Amino acid sequence: MTFDERLRNVSVIGAAGKMGSGISLLLAQEMAKQKLKPENKNVPYRLNLIDINEIALDGLMSYLRAQLTKAGEKTTVLLRDLYRDRENLVENYDIIAAFVDDAMSVLRLGTDLNMVKNSHMIFEAIVEDKNVKVDLLKKLDRLSDKDTVYFTNTSSIPIHVLNNEANLGGRIIGFHFYNPPAVQRLAELIAADRINPELKDMSLELAKRLRKTIVPANDIAGFIGNGHFLRDGLYAIREAKKLAPEYTLPGAIYIMNKVSQDLLIRPMGIFQLIDYVGVDVYQCISETVSGYIKGEDLKDDLLAKMVEKKVLGGQHADGSQKDGFLKYEKGRPAGVYGLDKGEYEMFDPEGWSGEIDKKLGAYPEGTIPWRKLLMDPKKNEKLSVYFKNLNASDSLGAKLAKAYLKNSKKIGEFLVETGVAKSADDVNSVLLNGFYHLYGPINDYI
Repeated sequence: MTFDERLRNVSVIGAAGKMGSGISLLLAQEMAKQKLKPENKNVPYRLNLIDINEIALDGLMSYLRAQLTKAGEKTTVLLRDLYRDRENLVENYDIIAAFVDDAMSVLRLGTDLNMVKNSHMIFEAIVEDKNVKVDLLKKLDRLSDKDTVYFTNTSSIPIHVLNNEANLGGRIIGFHFYNPPAVQRLAELIAADRINPELKDMSLELAKRLRKTIVPANDIAGFIGNGHFLRDGLYAIREAKKLAPEYTLPGAIYIMNKVSQDLLIRPMGIFQLIDYVGVDVYQCISETVSGYIKGEDLKDDLLAKMVEKKVLGGQHADGSQKDGFLKYEKGRPAGVYGLDKGEYEMFDPEGWSGEIDKKLGAYPEGTIPWRKLLMDPKKNEKLSVYFKNLNASDSLGAKLAKAYLKNSKKIGEFLVETGVAKSADDVNSVLLNGFYHLYGPINDYI
């Protein structure tokens, strides 16, 4: 069966979730484009969007219609070509409306797993729990044909574990989309040893169709992206604990978040990033990876305490940030959660946070916010000047930043040494493309 034939009936499980909705949008666009080709005029296309939450499925319909409209507005030249035989479609808005209707027509939404019966490609984007995933995959395999292939969006569970425990015979591959899938260009591809050779080719074709940059990762828990992110975050948590006796834990978290954003010139501070992913999700990654990698301490009780207090971060339905380690006002960090008091200590430039800023010291010459450097054609030149000045500084902030960068590099090199990544370039590519860093962790800056 060809890739195009498989693409005629596809299912997404967990379709209404944060990741599943983005995957659904990408597939709906591609299937609609295939449907519009003259040779497929009478070919039925079905994208089965399955989720246990019926209310969330209603929201998914609205989300997809709105996003398909935006996608149509960005691709009117392509759509004009696809609709060139439709003489009644003259204005751009007519063509966009027709595309949205055609894309929506391939969708079938529901809560019944039996909808996968005729699918030859199934995407799994459910909770990051090995037992739940295995149970689901077993059910899906009983309902579908024996040539059906599975794409799992797991970010930490080894693919060979899912393959072996669900008895899929090599018909599953890790296709780890980055959040949000509709925007992020990166996808990690993780193949187990016992894999159907055609599935790798299908995955590469899928990536090409969805305009994704593929970075291969070996089948070791956490892979490249979460392998680095987990260890990077744990380093920050442990450094915060070391600083806590002098600055209090909220003050220490403020320090490490500020240093990791401003002095490392990243899009978010590390605690803000953990909040964005979800404190509970981050803890789940920690627990999962710890279960497969021995001899390395990849857990921290601070995460468990935050989850116990139900201070979880994540996003609201409209995409705005929920409070986690940090409190957010108008999308920006405005306070830090204090476990002892069970409340947020709001930033106070004239008080405690202002005093910490003074102790961190002046920023090195050449410090430029991430956003301003992102599209700067002289970005690399300016980064070199900045890091030269950072190296020369002996302020508290500079010392913490240099130690952080050295540890980040150590993590990256460890991922290569232990075979998670094939090369330093692959590690850097994941952090550059998946996390929007301006530079890879394996560098000569420090």
